Order: sequence, then structure tokens, then C-alpha cells
Amino acid sequence: MLFNTIDFAIFLPIVVISYYLIPYKYRWVLLLAASYYFYMSWKVEYILLIVASTLVDYISGIKMGQLENRRSRLPWLILSICVNLGLLFSFKYFNFATENLNLLFQKVGLSQEIPAMSLLLPVGISFYTFQTLSYSIDVYFGRQKAEKHLGYFALYVSFFPQLVAGPIERFSRLAPQLKLRHKLSYDNLTNGLRLILYGLFIKMVVADNISGIVDQVYAHPENFGSIDILKGIMLYSFQIYSDFFGYSTIAIGSALLLGIRIMDNFKSPYLAKNISEFWQRWHISLSTWFRDYLYFPLGGNRVSKYRWVLNILVVFLISGLWHGANWTFIIWGLLFGLLYMGERLVNGAFKLQKVHSAYSAGHILLAIKTFFLVSILWVFFRSQSFEGAISIFKLLFQDGPANPQYLLIPLSTWIFLMLFIVSDILLYNKRFDSWVGRLPYLLRWVIYGVLIFGIIVFAGVENFPFIYFQF
Repeated sequence: MLFNTIDFAIFLPIVVISYYLIPYKYRWVLLLAASYYFYMSWKVEYILLIVASTLVDYISGIKMGQLENRRSRLPWLILSICVNLGLLFSFKYFNFATENLNLLFQKVGLSQEIPAMSLLLPVGISFYTFQTLSYSIDVYFGRQKAEKHLGYFALYVSFFPQLVAGPIERFSRLAPQLKLRHKLSYDNLTNGLRLILYGLFIKMVVADNISGIVDQVYAHPENFGSIDILKGIMLYSFQIYSDFFGYSTIAIGSALLLGIRIMDNFKSPYLAKNISEFWQRWHISLSTWFRDYLYFPLGGNRVSKYRWVLNILVVFLISGLWHGANWTFIIWGLLFGLLYMGERLVNGAFKLQKVHSAYSAGHILLAIKTFFLVSILWVFFRSQSFEGAISIFKLLFQDGPANPQYLLIPLSTWIFLMLFIVSDILLYNKRFDSWVGRLPYLLRWVIYGVLIFGIIVFAGVENFPFIYFQF
């Protein structure tokens, strides 16, 4: 079930109204049933994967909670990791691994070929796998007590607003909220609806109208001149941001209607002054997951310089691989890691660490630099192959075809894109619901009217799926 569909527009009010009408002790049952239904509306049989992951991690958590020392807990942690990553590997990476192994076999003269599997990638498997793994790891290290109520634990794993594309919530933050006796709140309802409206606008009006334009460039870059290819590269930066930010905003708003607060996943990332800050503002739940469960265990920056370089590269490489089973994602992650370290070295050598105030000339120039560098790296992320990415760059610096097609961008798309950019600047370190709630009544309703008008009149003709659903 997609957020930008009639099905969800019917589903969400039914869940919210039922949630506040039924007795408190049955609310977890309602939310768990609703979450499973939400997921099964995509593919019924794949709910078994969530159930299997839930049961393994629930039992592992209980067993680890009964044991005194880490050494005795270790087999249960290994079980949790192996089952979760095993399912993830089987459905997401098996064919990628076999394809590369088969190529290796051919190069060394072996006739052996490993057959591929015809498996549809389960929506959201990377997200809920990391979410439940964080619980097992925290229980192992004693940072989190094991949850004894299977129902609440299952709800933590499958809570529908953030099930298929995050944010990736920690148990210590989300689970206690699921147990609270939330009361119907005017503030929660208004702020939740504001976020849903803003998220739908970002997705359906901004992202979906850009999607078709970007697809033209990446499908047939040879048909366009260098200027139009550059437009396509820059537009993809806004497409992926508005698409994923739109999803996260709707997810936060949907949970808030139930009185549950999930973390902000984006904070104006294209206004970041450097790559390090960009990752503090982009897909925050994933960035902090890798920081806490991979970078710190590897030693973080409390190691030698060479070990630190290795730690950074490992984190960014695995981050790239998390996004997809393709060499383009691995290269994308590696280049981000190299760029991150390069900026750190340059800033240290030339003492460029000075903090510029928001909206200052220095901040603006640094933000433009960061946006340009990130946009270039998105080419690898968006391209279907390494060769495709290289062809984009080659054509970018050529005069173009003899009879180029011109990238037609409707005026309405430019207008709504500029509105989104302006709003992102205004919301620097703020959130839409709290910001718009402080505005004068008339101005507030003018903004609502613009958003609703945009959705009704200018929503993309084609309903593009959320980009991060493929991860």
C-alpha cells in the first residue's frame, strides 16, 4: 500500500478512529493487525519474512536477557544476525553474488555456473532488518532490556508508518511509545495532518513531475546536449530528495495522528556546508545506525590514521551496498567515503573549519559546493550500470548529438520546485508542522490552499513508486 493512494486515504482514518475508540489494552492488537495488513496489501506471502525475523529476534532477546555475560549471549546474537542477514542476502544479494562469481569462474576457466533465483525483492526488507538487528545488538551489550511481550515487539518491528522505508527506529525510542495510553490531541491531529499534506505535495507535485523528465535523460542520454544532461543530473538531486523526504514526512505525520513521535529523517541536507554535515542531515536514521553499530565498533576515530581511513571506507562501502545489489551503489559509497576524507584533510590543512552562520555568504557558497558534489555522485546512484554512469559524464562534456532533443520542463514544474527549495531554506533546522503552526491564521490557510491546489491540479500524471521502496 502506497501513501499516495486512495487505499491509504481510506486505511489511515479507519485505523486512527478505531485506535482512539477501542479500549487501551487492545490497541496494540489493532496496530499490529493494521501493520500486517498494510504490508500484505503488497504481497501476502512475504509477511512470513517479517514474522520469521520477529520470532527469531524475540526469542534471541529473551534468551540473551536471561544470561549474565556477553560470552554466553553471543550464540543468540549470532543466530539473530545470521537469520536476518541471511534473509536479506537471499532476497537482495544472492543473484548479484552469483553473477559476479560466475564471471570469475569464466575468467579462471571453470565451467561451473551457479543458477540465479527468481525472487521478488520484499519491500522494506533492508529497513526492518536493520531495525530489528539494532534491538538484538543492544540487548547483547546490555543497553536494552529484552522485551517480554511478543505482541509489542512484533509491533515495533512492523509499525506501518515507517515499516517499508523508515525512519529506522531504535527500540528504546519507539517501543515505549507504543505502550503509552495516548489521548486524542488536537495538536497531534493538526500537526499530523499538516505533515501529511506537505509530504503528499512534495512527493506528488514536486518529485513525480520531475521523475518523468529525469527518466528521459537517463534512458537516452545520447539524445540530449550537455546543458540538458546537466539539468537532468541536477533535477535528479531534487527528485530523490523530495521523493524520500516526502515519504518520511507522511510517515512522521501518520504516526503523530496516533500520538507516536518518530524521528526526523531529513534536515535540509542540501544546505549542508560539507559532506560530513550532509550525512548528518540526509537519511539520519541510517547514518546514525551505521555510526553506532558499525563505525564505533570498528574503533571510530580513536584509532591510528590508517585504521580510521579503513573504518571510513568500510562504512561508506557497506552503506552503498545497503542501497542495492549493483556495482554502481558500491562505487557511489566508495566515492562518498573518499570525498568525505578529502574534505576532512583539506579543511584541516587550510583551517577551513570555521562555522559560518546560517544564510551567510560563506554558508551559501559552501552549500552550493556540497550540492554540486553530491549531485555528481548521484549519477552513479541513478545509473543502471557503471558504463551508463560513465556515458553520462562523457556526454556532459561533449557538444551533443547532431539533432538533440530538448529537455522540456513545464513552467509549473519550475514554480513548484522553486517553492520547495524556498520552503527547505525557510525550514532550515525547523519542521513544517511547527513552523506553519506559528504563522498568522490567514497566511497559514493560504499555504494550505496552495498545497491542496497543487496536489489536485498538478500532481504527476503517472504515479511513480517511492524510490526508496526498492531498497
